[in-house]
Amino acid sequence: MHRILAATMVLLAGTASSAVAADFYAGKQISLVVGAPAGGGYDLLGRVVSRHIGKLIPGAPGIIVQNMPAANSIAATNHLANVAARDGTAIALVQRGMLLAKFINPTGVQFDIAKLNWLGNLNSETGLLIARADAPVKTAKELQQKELIVGGQTGVDPEISPRLYNAFLGMKMRIISGYEGTNAIGMAMEKGEVDAVGDWSWSSLKVQRPEWIRDRKINILLQGALEKDPELPDVPNALEFVKDDLSRRALELYFTQKTVARPLVAPPDVPAERLAILRKALMALAADPDFLEDVKRSRLEVTLLPGEAVQAVVARVAATPPDAVARFVGAMSAP
Repeated sequence: MHRILAATMVLLAGTASSAVAADFYAGKQISLVVGAPAGGGYDLLGRVVSRHIGKLIPGAPGIIVQNMPAANSIAATNHLANVAARDGTAIALVQRGMLLAKFINPTGVQFDIAKLNWLGNLNSETGLLIARADAPVKTAKELQQKELIVGGQTGVDPEISPRLYNAFLGMKMRIISGYEGTNAIGMAMEKGEVDAVGDWSWSSLKVQRPEWIRDRKINILLQGALEKDPELPDVPNALEFVKDDLSRRALELYFTQKTVARPLVAPPDVPAERLAILRKALMALAADPDFLEDVKRSRLEVTLLPGEAVQAVVARVAATPPDAVARFVGAMSAP
């Protein structure tokens, strides 16, 4: 009898909470800030989410997308933390680098990742070091002996990863900076300007350059993530080449943002019941047929991680020993 009463009380509490949330969200709009330019992968994902998540929130609020790409999502995250409404009507899809931005750009970052409310993650990524099939280096091991010219993009993975691999793995990549995105570096590869891309997400490569894979126009030398991608069992992981514990911890710190590659986040101080509603709605997308069809039609990949899992990764970043952080930052500024 007591168990039945307790279960009934829990059910009534949940129903009441949903009703309160419905009262709050009915007739309102949620602003979804995308911290990336229009037309890119983050923007496409944000717009797909915006078309479907509203119906999964009690009260069915409208969703408005706003792009705020400045400083590789730092502007968007600063806005979310300091300007945006904290009532559950503002969320953001930010670039993966926000997990480590405070270490890299301490003067520009005006947010604490531990105080933000992480709603979940739309997809994890595996970064690939790829080279033209006719490049002088054919394997990751050879790259410790021979030079490879790679295209870079200042401040983001295509340039950060080769810098870290040079520092931590003893590899010999010469970085030509100044390209705008992996697509531009890919075109430079095709023209023979560079030999390789130091970090191209596997999910994006399959969509943007499937012929490279099909026709064996490239060699995949290395994958970068905390764990190997199951689709690439024969491609070595960068962590296999690390020779000392401090460098391993620094590289693992960097790879946390591969796990949380497409995070959705809310400001600090959002009421707990509304935060729970938003997290539940995000995870409900995994079973929404219209959303899944939209993802497929848009040629995107989505593997949802709940907010609690993202918070665990954030805690791991916060717990990184200072010497590993210093090793990471020092490698970032290396020539």
